[in-house]
Amino acid sequence: MAGWSRAHAHDASGSALAVGWLRAIHLLARPVLGVPPDVLTGCGVLSALAAVWAASPAGDARWLAVAAIVATGVFDGLDGAVALRTGRARPLGAVLDAAADRLTELCFVAVLLVLGAPAGWCAAMAVLLLLHEYVRARAQAAGLRGPGAITVSERPTRLIVPAVAVTGAALAPAGTPWTGWPWGTTCVVLGTGLSLIGLAHLWVGVARAFGRGGERG
Repeated sequence: MAGWSRAHAHDASGSALAVGWLRAIHLLARPVLGVPPDVLTGCGVLSALAAVWAASPAGDARWLAVAAIVATGVFDGLDGAVALRTGRARPLGAVLDAAADRLTELCFVAVLLVLGAPAGWCAAMAVLLLLHEYVRARAQAAGLRGPGAITVSERPTRLIVPAVAVTGAALAPAGTPWTGWPWGTTCVVLGTGLSLIGLAHLWVGVARAFGRGGERG
């Protein structure tokens, strides 16, 4: 999340959101500056796993799942903020953070599965999310400067979709209005659509960047 925010801060349409998020995270980071960033990364993974567990039963426990999803996003920002402010940022930490992000996103897809989403749709969403980040990582390894494109399927969206699904399931267990679909189904369809659009947007951005020349290593 911290990496997304720094990249998004250069986009005029999202700079206010990014700046506000970064300020909030750095305020929250002050009391935990003594905590190793890798520990905070691990806490984010545990929070995502807790979200899957809390989404399983019906009733008030699902609000714990919402809290766990929010906590995952906060921990994801805190590890980067603490690493930067304490001078403990290192390449291995960045790799660990990226791996943790992918693991937590798979947990979020699992939340949708628990909430009634079809397994096929969940698999499609997971593949698209992983492919999105794989394309970006390979492009950057090939010399791309920057994220290539800030898409509708970045980290914040990946947190919001399961949070909406759990909140909806807690407030309206009968399903989404008008469709009657389980909240997991509605949100996995939405998430898969956004992931597909995001991947296409990223691919166009990468292709344009390399097409201009000077982006290859």
